[in-house]
Amino acid sequence: MSSNVRPETMERITTEALANAFIDEQIAEIKAQVGDKKVLLALSGGVDSSVVAALLIKAIGQNLVCVHVNHGLLRKGEPEQVIEVFKNQMNANLIYVDATDRFLDKLAGVSDPEKKRKIIGGEFIDVFAEEAAKLEGIEFLAQGTIYPDILESDGVKAHHNVGGLPEELNFELVEPVKLLYKDEVRVVGKVLGLPDNMVYRQPFPGPGLGVRCVGAITRDRLEALREADAIVREEIEKLPETPWQYFCAIPDIQSTGIKYVNGKGERYMGWAVVIRAVNTTDAVKVTVPEIPFATLCTMRDKIVQIPGVNRVLWDISEKPVATIEWE
Repeated sequence: MSSNVRPETMERITTEALANAFIDEQIAEIKAQVGDKKVLLALSGGVDSSVVAALLIKAIGQNLVCVHVNHGLLRKGEPEQVIEVFKNQMNANLIYVDATDRFLDKLAGVSDPEKKRKIIGGEFIDVFAEEAAKLEGIEFLAQGTIYPDILESDGVKAHHNVGGLPEELNFELVEPVKLLYKDEVRVVGKVLGLPDNMVYRQPFPGPGLGVRCVGAITRDRLEALREADAIVREEIEKLPETPWQYFCAIPDIQSTGIKYVNGKGERYMGWAVVIRAVNTTDAVKVTVPEIPFATLCTMRDKIVQIPGVNRVLWDISEKPVATIEWE
């Protein structure tokens, strides 16, 4: 399985037995490639990098160095989960970097979506490179490249967190899941013992909540979005069947609300939270599933308790014409 081209004879990994065979094979290949050298990995907490981390921990233990950069744009509880699963449960050699202030300071006043993406991506590379420069003995770089990345970008995962690292950090690559499709990566992750909410983590843009906090990001609006997103995920996950993806966004607009202080109504300007849920098989055509009105009302009643929020909307736009994300 070391070729960049997936063999036609390669059996789809759909069962625990096949996943175990794949894991054993990859552990042997990693040991043969790496030996007793050290490997560096940018661990985002997404399924691809998490499965790679779990595989490498089994293969080389403390010789894997994981760097988790918290840019302040992750969903509620995600940094804590990375620490709990990998450091506390798997005894990983994990470096946690809280760079929230650094990212948000750079993003202050920036409203153009592409500029935000470039700032977030560039700053991530800078932070990761700075952490890597502090380490000694690193000779390999692990990446969560999967087979569709190779098909779409000729082997270069351009949208990956560590794409475009400075030349001095272009170590030899270790890519143990590069011949797997996403569903196969999930099967392997389950067998490796990763939690379901990590294995079945929804698609999440590289810039994180940075492109769901529409327009110029402010800390208070970002925190409101993080809380609202947690509510939306919690309530929709209670449904018998969940959509392919569900989240929320906060547009850069305000509307009039009313609150009661000592029995007297006072008008104020607040934010609207937009709930988004979609179904798709290829991300080209996107449909909007029905959400029970009772669930929408439950989410509404909880979301309007978030400071600064006074309105909840449900986005029923399909693709085409709308895209999945707002930015």
